[in-house]
Amino acid sequence: MSELEGNCLVCQSGGPTAVINSSLAGVIEEALNHECIEEIYGGLNGALGVLNEDFIDLADESQQTIRLLKTSPGAALGTCRFQFKKQEDLERTLDVFKAHNIRYFFYIGDSECMAMLDRLDALAKSQGFEMRVIGIPKTINNDVPGTDHCPGYGSVIKHVATTVRELARDNEAIGKGDYVSILETQGRNAGWIAAGAALAKRRDHPHDPPHIIMLPEVAFEPEKFLADVQKVLAKEKFCLIVAGEGLVDMDGNYVAVSSTTTDAFGHVRLGGTGEYLRSLVETRLGVSARSCKLGIAARAAAHCASVTDADEAYLAGSAAVTQAVEHGKSGKMITLQRAEADTYKCEAGWVDLSEVASGIKQLPAEWINDDGVSMNFPFVKYATPLIQGEVQLAWEGGLPVFAKFRGARVDKLLPAYEF
Repeated sequence: MSELEGNCLVCQSGGPTAVINSSLAGVIEEALNHECIEEIYGGLNGALGVLNEDFIDLADESQQTIRLLKTSPGAALGTCRFQFKKQEDLERTLDVFKAHNIRYFFYIGDSECMAMLDRLDALAKSQGFEMRVIGIPKTINNDVPGTDHCPGYGSVIKHVATTVRELARDNEAIGKGDYVSILETQGRNAGWIAAGAALAKRRDHPHDPPHIIMLPEVAFEPEKFLADVQKVLAKEKFCLIVAGEGLVDMDGNYVAVSSTTTDAFGHVRLGGTGEYLRSLVETRLGVSARSCKLGIAARAAAHCASVTDADEAYLAGSAAVTQAVEHGKSGKMITLQRAEADTYKCEAGWVDLSEVASGIKQLPAEWINDDGVSMNFPFVKYATPLIQGEVQLAWEGGLPVFAKFRGARVDKLLPAYEF
């Protein structure tokens, strides 16, 4: 297949992860290996950067900065939750690509971003503009379809499970059969992150915390929940609970939301589940309870990131460039797939964007025990390889050092866009 000559553009979107910049590094370093890619641009703040022509020259960045990306949390290019809402947004995007001779477009995001890319790829083909559009999966929620697991997930559950073990030491010092501790995790409507707390349990120690895992996939029943807590306190010095933020009642309503306003994707802002459960325990059981919420701290915890996760995030970015340049792929999303082997091994593949667009990969019901508040061995077998290894950060003055772009701007060529 003949190589397509022109420039490439890479953007980041949605909530950052501890390893999203590792995917960015994979794109940049692989793009530098191909002479057909003339310039490597980074779009600032995702889709907004594309519409506004806010590009920086990534080839102008130092090798040290690119290396630091592999251990830096956040989104170095900036991100957004903006979606192309109208046809004019797509038309503008293609005009920008034509003006800057963008022939390769790599977008790091979740399944809703993949729906946007699918529309963009179709428009380019309908206008006869030859370019290659590739999605790179990203989300701590692990709910992107088509891929065995998603970059960002391994690191966040490593941090959650570590936090559970740390909290357990604190709780054990305080509890006398009358103390409840609740850890609220992110994850929206999927319980992947909360489920990851199960990795804190030692093998053959079923009574290790977390004692109760509350998943969005299992409808919340107050009476059962309180009975489960009492059962734990009857045997243990404390009860440590992990609860997904998207917990719903028997009617499918969230038990807690922090705001009824919605974001660009139509999502209400979740939060407050831990406090709801704390209040319920204290009011109904009369025992001391505390709640804490990891929130964005968990997705930014580079100090507890998984080497496996970081390496696979890099692989996804690198594979995106390889598939586009060497194999002429477009309209695809890179996937991570487990190889058929006795020991864990991950390979990069791809799937059509249309198969991913706006879908949600749910936590398999068969991985949840019949009690509805604990995970079984198939989940542990699935998740354990993803948390292996510790990322070695660069340190200075006792604190970590993270990448920051110089940000040499690319000249704008079109009139400003009217939103």
